[in-house]
Amino acid sequence: MKKQFNRMRQLANQTVGRAEKTEVLSDDLLHIERRLELVRLVSHNTHKRLVSCLQGQLGTDTEKRQKKLPLTTLSQAMQEGGSQLGDDGLIGKMMDLCGEAESKLATELMQHEVQIEKDILDPLNQLAEVEIPNILKQRKQLAKLVLDYDSAKTRWYQATKSNNQAMAAKADSLKDEMDEALNKVEICKDQLSADLYNFASKEGDYARYYVMLLEAQADYHRKSLATLEAAIPTIQIQQDSWMEKPAFGTLLEEHLQRSSREIALPLEACVMMLLETGMKEEGLFRIAAGASKLKKLKAALDCSTSQLEEFYSDPHAVAGALKSYLRELPEPLMTFGLYDEWTQASNVSDSDKRLQALWVACDHLPKTHKANLRYLVKFLAKLAQDSDVNKMTPSNIAIVLGPNLLWAKMEGSLAEMAAATSIHVVAIIEPIIQHADWFFPEEVDFNVSGMFALPTHPPTPDPEPALDRKRPGSLQGQEGESHTPRKDRYLLRPHLSLSLPLTLPSRPKTPSRQESRGPVVSALYVVANESITVTETPTEDLPSPDFKAVPQSNVAPMNPATDE
Repeated sequence: MKKQFNRMRQLANQTVGRAEKTEVLSDDLLHIERRLELVRLVSHNTHKRLVSCLQGQLGTDTEKRQKKLPLTTLSQAMQEGGSQLGDDGLIGKMMDLCGEAESKLATELMQHEVQIEKDILDPLNQLAEVEIPNILKQRKQLAKLVLDYDSAKTRWYQATKSNNQAMAAKADSLKDEMDEALNKVEICKDQLSADLYNFASKEGDYARYYVMLLEAQADYHRKSLATLEAAIPTIQIQQDSWMEKPAFGTLLEEHLQRSSREIALPLEACVMMLLETGMKEEGLFRIAAGASKLKKLKAALDCSTSQLEEFYSDPHAVAGALKSYLRELPEPLMTFGLYDEWTQASNVSDSDKRLQALWVACDHLPKTHKANLRYLVKFLAKLAQDSDVNKMTPSNIAIVLGPNLLWAKMEGSLAEMAAATSIHVVAIIEPIIQHADWFFPEEVDFNVSGMFALPTHPPTPDPEPALDRKRPGSLQGQEGESHTPRKDRYLLRPHLSLSLPLTLPSRPKTPSRQESRGPVVSALYVVANESITVTETPTEDLPSPDFKAVPQSNVAPMNPATDE
């Protein structure tokens, strides 16, 4: 009891600084000791947070662990949904294929977490919960032994200084007790010093755990990426093979290739419906349709359905859907690449040369764009022939529909783009509609795909059956038609006499012709060794000038190269 009391008093004295404490550790060991608790704390916190990042349950076998992963449950739900929907729809196919890919990702994740647990979590836990606590426990044991040694030393010192005979007699026994305590201190000190030095030497290994974490994560993401890159092409093939895809907002070439069509479905469907019920409708393409009806029709066309009977009674909705399709094309029907050429052609002052420049620009269109533009222009020309009823003249059609066919690829607000484009577009579209059969002489079967009922609207007769179409001779026409230069067309018949009247295509009005009435204009045309003069006599009450061919027998031959 007395010995224990003395020890407690000694500890109290050392605590409050009233007694000198024996320090047995060197400075470097004390520095290592001070870092121990901090390393243990940060290792414990890292272990705790890393465990919270894992999706599986620690310590379970791999099969059970994978079943508990959220990715596994997700893949199971997707595959079950795909089997319920079946292969009739694209959603079912995609859910099944993507669910299989998610299952592979779950396997990669499970293997990654098992590796993380083995290589990082277990060593960190060993460091924070076993190795450092053992060292700290030894440090406390050393402190206790040092306290015992200091207490024995103090008692021995007091006995040697005491005049009490009884205390002096105990000096030898107290000396033995002090030596024994010192021996225990030395043993514990040596063990603690070895552990502290060993900890310091392994600091690089402990730091390596965090590098291994990043390496394991990088390896996991690489394997996951490889899994996805192997799965996505197969999934994409299935996606691309699905024919029922939206047409609105899709590139024309992509839509035609995907649907194996020549004419875009919204274009053909709307034209067929308008031919049936809309040709006599006043203000077609100008009067707005109901928003809900228009939205429903666009959605139906996006589904590639041919069941459109309910929309035949609302031609304005059909016309609105056609305008919307043209405007939502990522690239306009008349293309960004030819915008400058179209506008330059429309700025040509001479009407004949302007028509030829427009024809050249039209001939430069890509094949798919040209075919769809021909289809649309033929329909618009047919619509304009009923302009006395529907009030949609070529000019009116060009105003309301032209900005949906061609616009500039430039930045700015919609209002700015429309203002910059509409002036040129009207001058481009109007003459093309007016001279549709000159630009596109081929007949057009509007029911190209055969999906729609034939219209009951009677066919429009050709207003110019004897039209002699003359285009730039150096270019090839549509459908393989060869437009040979005029100088080669009659070389085998040099003495040909032209007896039939020659009628040229009507030319669009220009402001200069409307504002000033000029004299008779004559133009000389030379064909090989023959020549004719075309005389234009403008009149006040005709919508476009008449052209008459007058044979010339006494005209000197001209250079054919200048006849263009």
